[in-house]
Amino acid sequence: MKRLTDVKFSTLDLVPVRENGSAAQSLRNSLDLAQHVEKFGYNRFWVAEHHNMDGIASSATSVLLGYLAGGTSTIRVGSGGVMLPNHAPLVIAEQFGTLESLYPGRIDLGLGRAPGSDQMTARALRRERSGSADDFPADVAELVRYLGPRTPDQRIIAMPGTGTNVPVWLLGSSLFSAQLAGERGLPYAFASHFAPRFMHEAIRVYRNHFKPSAVLDKPYVMLGVPLVAADTDEQADYLATSVYQRILALMRGQSLVQRPPVKTMDGLWLPHEKEAVGDFLGLAMVGSPQKIRAKLEVLIEQTQADELIFTSDLYEHADRVHSYELLAQVMKG
Repeated sequence: MKRLTDVKFSTLDLVPVRENGSAAQSLRNSLDLAQHVEKFGYNRFWVAEHHNMDGIASSATSVLLGYLAGGTSTIRVGSGGVMLPNHAPLVIAEQFGTLESLYPGRIDLGLGRAPGSDQMTARALRRERSGSADDFPADVAELVRYLGPRTPDQRIIAMPGTGTNVPVWLLGSSLFSAQLAGERGLPYAFASHFAPRFMHEAIRVYRNHFKPSAVLDKPYVMLGVPLVAADTDEQADYLATSVYQRILALMRGQSLVQRPPVKTMDGLWLPHEKEAVGDFLGLAMVGSPQKIRAKLEVLIEQTQADELIFTSDLYEHADRVHSYELLAQVMKG
């Protein structure tokens, strides 16, 4: 049985843009956060591909990863994830092959099968490409081939990319990628930071379908976890209202820019909306270090996860850094 100190811990940064803020400041904050969590002992720092969202500045994911890797020295950096239906596998192989060539041994390539946007934006991204989520298994296989060793009869190569063997992860919020990751023997990250409902079933499907591969001899599970850590439970509850407002805006189709915390959410949401936000954040760790430690110990006991990747979507950058600092103290015991 795993204990909390046996579990690796990482950061998923949504590169949030705050009210009256700018994308430029958000990108600088992302690097500053990466530098801090590297010092705190975090294992990896991932950013996600989202499009047409005014509150998230990580759309050019591979470009941002170069900036983050260049400003850090030891922490792994990667995508959590690249939405593969938006791209030709060769392009992603070249981009991540370039990153791996520049920062060897530090790059992760997490892949998702959703577009990371609405359908109109997905069409704008792809133009005449016929790619869709249905092509995901074949696209993953093609991408893995480009990153693997060159074969004698291979007519198309990724340069840089070929022979780099960039670690590929499959990401998911449903059971499809869980089964595919198991069958391919790849590490699996479940998006329980926004879809906790299927977490236990996805883990079970992944482990039941797992077949050893050249990269893994046994299953490897990472879980996404929302985080609002503060010195006291009361302060954490206050800071969390920024997160609640953002999820509420997402559900209403409104602007996703970060809003400052409020003393109470009463009057800002309806009862059914409060319940929906609660379901969305069902795995959230909100509170003091003592409270979060207790909840994390239960999570590890129930899931036996190998790694947890935390996202802390707070309004003030200093509060976000402090939240990750407090968590590191918890994870290290």
